[in-house]
Amino acid sequence: MSRIGKTPIEIKSGVEISISESFIEVKGPKGSLGQKLPEGISVEKQEEILVVSRSNDLRETKALHGLIRSLINNMVVGVTDGYQKELELVGVGYRAQAKGKNALELQLGFSHPVRFSAPEGIEFDVPSQTEINISGIDKQVVGQVAADIRALKKPEPYKGKGIRYVGERIIRKAGKTAK
Repeated sequence: MSRIGKTPIEIKSGVEISISESFIEVKGPKGSLGQKLPEGISVEKQEEILVVSRSNDLRETKALHGLIRSLINNMVVGVTDGYQKELELVGVGYRAQAKGKNALELQLGFSHPVRFSAPEGIEFDVPSQTEINISGIDKQVVGQVAADIRALKKPEPYKGKGIRYVGERIIRKAGKTAK
């Protein structure tokens, strides 16, 4: 049995969970999220925990067992605490400016400013011109938005300029040396 799949999910206070045959919905103080359950995977609520189980040992069902448990756990954490990713801009003239809570205007060394709008449920916070905080309740969407912003100007290996995650280590290359 899957080690991750058989681990029970602790339900925090203030979280409501509704389970139907093929759908689970999690509601909490920050919002609500839903997930479709694949065939062969079932979720049972036992007092203050959720148990994810599978009906057979087919390869596809085994593979989905731990995945669905992790997705449901991420939903429970997201509606209570939320998720956050932090980006930093490195380079002369690179800066970010918030245009409301759902849009950014980035100066990335191009001849024009780059505008980026957030999908529903995502908020931006710009504490300084070189820092961007992305927050939301859906872990997958927060990570994807951070990756999309980073892809606008990836860190380059020679000078390290670009958009990177806070704490990300960029492996630097040596440039040409003159004789």
